Amino acid sequence: MMRCAVRGGGAHVVIGERRSPSSSSPGSGRSVVRMSEGRGGLCCGGVRSRAADLAGLEMGRPSAGAAGLFRSTRYGRVRATASADPEDIPSDKLQAKSSGSVLPYVGVACLGAILFGYHLGVVNGALEYLSKDLGIAENAVLQGWVVSTTLAGATVGSFTGGALADKLGRTRTFILDAIPLAVGAFLSATAQDVRTMIIGRLLAGIGIGISSALVPLYISEISPTEIRGALGTINQLFICIGILAALVAGLPLAQNPAWWRTMFGISIVPSILLALGMAVSPESPRWLFQQGKISQAEAAIKKLYGKEKVTEVMYDLKASGQGSNEPDANWFDLFSKRYWKVVSVGAALFLLQQLAGINAVVYYSTSVFRSAGIASDVAASALVGAANVFGHHDCIFTDGQAREEEPSHNKLFWNGGVDV
Repeated sequence: MMRCAVRGGGAHVVIGERRSPSSSSPGSGRSVVRMSEGRGGLCCGGVRSRAADLAGLEMGRPSAGAAGLFRSTRYGRVRATASADPEDIPSDKLQAKSSGSVLPYVGVACLGAILFGYHLGVVNGALEYLSKDLGIAENAVLQGWVVSTTLAGATVGSFTGGALADKLGRTRTFILDAIPLAVGAFLSATAQDVRTMIIGRLLAGIGIGISSALVPLYISEISPTEIRGALGTINQLFICIGILAALVAGLPLAQNPAWWRTMFGISIVPSILLALGMAVSPESPRWLFQQGKISQAEAAIKKLYGKEKVTEVMYDLKASGQGSNEPDANWFDLFSKRYWKVVSVGAALFLLQQLAGINAVVYYSTSVFRSAGIASDVAASALVGAANVFGHHDCIFTDGQAREEEPSHNKLFWNGGVDV
């Protein structure tokens, strides 16, 4: 027999109740599905509920009538439900408190952002001194090549970083990225001619181009909801910190003109630390899940958040994977009618940022201050870098609050998105 009763907005469903003639005990040979305190349920025609209803699912002894309804109880999956709903997560799992911490791994990833800023800003104070040593003090064109080659390399790296991350994984791409970063820094520090210097700057540029795509991607994919707003914008802050570190590193130049080689060589250390740190950091659970490596994804989640969060995060990844029906986009889609307004606004913001002259400040502020008659030109540039850091800190704090106030819909991750 089957009974279906509604009690206070919930449903009490008994499926396939079966008693033997010799036993009248209520629990004998019976399978029960209970949905307590829900917002309504659908009975006699398929079982479908929200998180509060799903939390009340109870299975008694298996019987022929109920066994066909349930395929797996590992993530609370119900066969009658066509696809996983992001909100169909057991309430006891939603309330589980994370026992892990992602901050150490975010810190390792931010070494890539620091190196990005450092390689951009290191040439600011060092340009005059390296030009004298390399014999290009009177050649403004070659000086421009030394400065701009890094940006050319970064352009190449930024186009390849995402593809490498999708193919090799996030952590292995970080380790691979450390190679051009370290080799480029070494060649720049030991250069005896302008050709070697340009090659070194080009390699360093490729490295920071890859990290510019990889750092925010990795951070967004491992960030829990409650601190996603702050961590999602921390990449830009650490880029500014890297620029400031490069400007501060130039302070001894006035007393030691050969110090510029040490300035370039210093960046080898964080490059090595980045590779070593990523060797022990967990892979992105989202990437592992997309590759079908379920057990490895569960191990990464346990390492990042603790074993209490495994079911919740796996449910979220499954729901996001089943809920995506749109085909993969390509570069030409950016110019379609659907996206051209958004792309135009984003491109205009970056164009105006460049036309504002910030690059001239980052690369040539020391020369500008020197031309203006300021004796402590490197120190003045360091103050500009400090103002840049504090300005981005205020913007990140405000933006982080706004992000954390946005409804998350029980989503633990962004879909690998990077903010403009």
